Amino acid sequence: MSNEATPDATVQKKSSNAYETVLTPGRSRLIWILATVGVGLAVVAAFISDGPTLWGLLPIVLYAVLAILGMDIVVATVVAVVSGIIIAKMGAIEIGTLLGDSLADQITIIGLIIMLGAGVGEILKVTGVAQSIVSTVMHVFGRSGKNMMVFGVMISCLILVAALGTLAGAIAIAAPILLPITARLGYTKSATASMLFIGGCAGLALAPFAGSNVAIMEAADVNYAQYVLYGGGPIALLSLIVGVPVVAFMQRWTAKKDDFYSTEEVGDARSAEASGSRLSTFVFLGMLAVSVVFAAVTSAGTTFPLLALPVLGVATAIASRMRAQDIVSMIYRGCSQVVSIFILFWLLAALFIIIDMLAPFDVVMDLFGAQLESASPLVFTIIIALLGWVGVPGATAAQVVLLDKVFGDLGAALGVSAGSWVIVLLFASKADTYGPFPNGNMVGVMGLARSTNLRNMLITGWMLLVPACIMYFLFLFFETR
Repeated sequence: MSNEATPDATVQKKSSNAYETVLTPGRSRLIWILATVGVGLAVVAAFISDGPTLWGLLPIVLYAVLAILGMDIVVATVVAVVSGIIIAKMGAIEIGTLLGDSLADQITIIGLIIMLGAGVGEILKVTGVAQSIVSTVMHVFGRSGKNMMVFGVMISCLILVAALGTLAGAIAIAAPILLPITARLGYTKSATASMLFIGGCAGLALAPFAGSNVAIMEAADVNYAQYVLYGGGPIALLSLIVGVPVVAFMQRWTAKKDDFYSTEEVGDARSAEASGSRLSTFVFLGMLAVSVVFAAVTSAGTTFPLLALPVLGVATAIASRMRAQDIVSMIYRGCSQVVSIFILFWLLAALFIIIDMLAPFDVVMDLFGAQLESASPLVFTIIIALLGWVGVPGATAAQVVLLDKVFGDLGAALGVSAGSWVIVLLFASKADTYGPFPNGNMVGVMGLARSTNLRNMLITGWMLLVPACIMYFLFLFFETR
């Protein structure tokens, strides 16, 4: 899955709905017909089933189909929740209790973390800290040859995405600074898009407060240092190593096809020398490092970012001499842009509570549990990783929680180590960011890079995905021996 359930594909518009989609009339009719059929099947299931039932899979299947076909993912979740409520035959009081309980659920907390991260991101934009980080990195790397410049672009994106926890949301800040540099050096749009995408994906894997990463640490019961050692660090390092030759290949591939930037396309971009307050940048990076170290040493859980993120934002704003009312206003503005994500995670928490009540996976385990229980740890981990790979776009953290709830105990019984489980959940939640099919992160980065060639972006993703699959297979092979 891609980017933390993130609004990455829609960063170029100021919409309060991060999941807003535009559908053709024909596609819209098809989706609503399927939604109606799904709810109708739920009514039938309510009459013919009771207790643990395979009909409990209907809300999940309905949710996946509607989301993949392009329905607004929040609306798709509402339809799935409604179908689950019908199958479970819940009354009004029970529904109210369900929604109240889901507010305190781990999944909802992760949605709140994502929303707070957007608030901090707004502070970084307004204070100029984000621009300062990018400009500083490019000053260090951008004067030592073209390969080092490419490396600098990727490092800039890595740092910013890791700090903000969202891919294209962070690259939207970096792109106006980086595009004039790559255009001036003769890089094509596709090659530039590859730089931004590769660096951003590496940063997303390392982001300490990204929702899916927090969920992985919670599920595998590891701290941030262990998460980086087993999962996030290797893919980030691989991305940077493979990234330079991938960009070089993409440059050679597209240089003959007139894929270069025009003056108009980058003429209105901000100067690459733009910088924010040095003090506020120092304060932000220093406190971020302290927060990460503290979280790693103390094995702080999911709730730690609820404190760390507001403190980071407020301290950075104070260092920039921002007034208290402006600080609050900026955080509100950032949070408001992704409030749909919070609502999504609240609804997903309710959906998973309903699924637990209907217990369809208990039936599945009764039917197929013997085969999984007899599988070797290596085979088991590969099956679960591939199962997660075909998950639903836009809800990576929730997918991590679901996989852990369903298969975590069985994995532990089979002797799957914490390190292996980190790899499984990381691959399950992030592999489809790289392919094999287009996704919101790819399209979002392409738009920011002014590129229109989706095939080239897919090739970039595949050239990272293949070595990543080989690397993680070898890790699992030696870890599960």
